[in-house]
Amino acid sequence: MNTSTSILERSNVTISGATGPNKQTIVFLHGLGGDQSMWRLLVPAFEAEYQVVLLDLIGAGKSDLSAYSPNTHGTLDGHATDLLGVMSALALHDTIFVGHSVSAMIGVLAAVREPQRFAKMVLISPSPRFLNENSYAGGFEQKDINELLAAMEGDYLGWSHGFAPVMMGQNERPELVMELTNSFVRTNPEIAKHFARVTFFSDTRAELGFLTIPTLVVQSAHDVIAPLAVGHYINEQLADSRMVVIETGGHCPHLSAPQETLSAIDKFLNRDTVLG
Repeated sequence: MNTSTSILERSNVTISGATGPNKQTIVFLHGLGGDQSMWRLLVPAFEAEYQVVLLDLIGAGKSDLSAYSPNTHGTLDGHATDLLGVMSALALHDTIFVGHSVSAMIGVLAAVREPQRFAKMVLISPSPRFLNENSYAGGFEQKDINELLAAMEGDYLGWSHGFAPVMMGQNERPELVMELTNSFVRTNPEIAKHFARVTFFSDTRAELGFLTIPTLVVQSAHDVIAPLAVGHYINEQLADSRMVVIETGGHCPHLSAPQETLSAIDKFLNRDTVLG
């Protein structure tokens, strides 16, 4: 097995869509508790025009769980290195990146390190800092995070059933809540708990000023995980950014409001294709 193949298999990379030397690539990276299947409602709209690359964060989905290291993945930088490794193995440049939640910030870290690999960024429900701090409103107090992590430690299954509805914010769509719950349950509990700690205590605000790539921030109107103020903060900090607010609840507009999310991305990419 050559190195490139092992990198792609480690992250469970799947490739679909258009091929050819002039076809641009779009990379999708999921958030906490999910896997690449979370993009199923968006991907078909891009496959005619783009080469589509999906991958699982190391430790999630069908990735190589043995490759997850508390040291390497003790910060988001380790996941940014994994993403750049996949992009290098596929020789990707001028790529469109779409990241959800914590993976939006993983993408930012990667793009700051190797900007030549990225043409445009789409950050869905991003948060550079979940904790409130001075004038910054991240949405959580320290005690909130401590209680959340303690609940995971004490009863991971029960936490999964309780947190998924909060994250999805769609009481009228119980099938989406169940899908997210099942995704949490499928995740290795020890990895999930470690990654949650890394996620909720991360602080990537300082990196935002170094990102010069054109960026779209997609924000749910009613998101308790990454409140509207966080989206406005990111939009204001970036050099070349625009923000679209989707009238939906929860932290996953690509699932709860896929058509509206597709429309926002479509306009940002200046595509002529009408989304069906």
